[in-house]
Amino acid sequence: MSATNLDKPLKTWSHLASARKRPTEYEIVSANILWNTPNSKLKWTQGAETPIVRWRTKNRNESPIKHDDWNSFRDPDQLVYRTYNLMQDGQETYVDGLLNEYNSNQHDLSMPTAWLETLARAYTPARYVVHATQMALGYLVALAPSSTIANPLMFECSDQLRWLSRIAYRTAELAKAHPDLEFGKAERTRWEEDPMWEGFLELTERSLVAWDWNEAFVAVHMVLKPAIDEAILHQFGQASRTAGDLLTGMLLDAQFVDSERSRRFGTAVMRFLCENDSYNNRKTINEWLHKWVPLGDRAIEAFCTVLEDGEAAAETAKAKAREFRQNAGLI
Repeated sequence: MSATNLDKPLKTWSHLASARKRPTEYEIVSANILWNTPNSKLKWTQGAETPIVRWRTKNRNESPIKHDDWNSFRDPDQLVYRTYNLMQDGQETYVDGLLNEYNSNQHDLSMPTAWLETLARAYTPARYVVHATQMALGYLVALAPSSTIANPLMFECSDQLRWLSRIAYRTAELAKAHPDLEFGKAERTRWEEDPMWEGFLELTERSLVAWDWNEAFVAVHMVLKPAIDEAILHQFGQASRTAGDLLTGMLLDAQFVDSERSRRFGTAVMRFLCENDSYNNRKTINEWLHKWVPLGDRAIEAFCTVLEDGEAAAETAKAKAREFRQNAGLI
C-alpha cells in the first residue's frame, strides 16, 4: 500500500466501501469471502487442467445460468453462524421438551399396532431421504458461486443433519418400546424396496448426479425439498394427528420451521437469477422444471399411498408444491 493510502485508510473493507454506510455483521462476515467465483478476475492457483478446476469450470462457471454479480445476492434472513446457533439452540430446546413430555406419558406404548406399523414404513425410513438431501446440499456448498449463497446452504446442511439425528433418535425410542416391530432394523430395506419410497429414491438419486450447479439447485430447492415438505411434513404430519400421534405431528411441524427458511432462500435465489434477465435464465430454469417436476410429483404420489386418503393428499401436496414454485416466479 502506498504512503498516500496509509494517510487515508479505508473506514471499512474495500469491497463494502461503495455502500457508503456502516456494514452490518451479516455483510462483514458473509460477503465476498469465496477465494474464486465465476466473476473473479483472479487466476486459479492450481493449473487449469487440475480435475477439480475443470469440474468447477464446467459445472459452475460454464453453466447456462449466468449473473453479472453473484456476490450481490443477499440472504433474506441474513443469518450468520452466531445467530444461526442462537436460533437453533432454541429449536433444539423445544424439541427436547416435546420428547421429554411425551416420554413421561409413555406415548410410544399407547399407540395402536396399525399406526406403529405405519411409522415403521413411512417415518423412520425418512432419515434416508433427509440424508440424501443433505448430501445434495453439500455439493451445492462446494460449488456455490458466492459466499452469500454458500452460507445459507451450509445452514441447510446443518438443518438436515439435525433432523436426521432426531429421526434416528425416535427410531431407537420406538425400537426400545416395540422390539417386535423391527424398528432400527428394516429401514434401509424399506427405503430401497418399498414402492411408497421408490419415487423419493429416484428423485434423490437423480438430484445427487445433477452436476450443473444451477440445475442441481433448481432440482433440490424447487422440486425435492418442496416434495418432502408437502408430502412428508404436511400430509403425513396431518395423518399423524388424525391417528392420535401428536408427537410425530409436532416434530414434523418443527422440521418445517427450518424448511420455511430454506424456501425463502430458494425463492430469493430464483428471483435474483431472473431479474434483468438478459441471459434468459427464467427460460432455462423452466426447461429444467419441466424435466424435474414429474419426478417430484411421482415421489409425492407414491409416498401418499400409505395415507388413508392417499389420492386426495397427493393432489393437495402437488398443488402446494406447484403454488410454491409459482410464488417464486416459475412454472
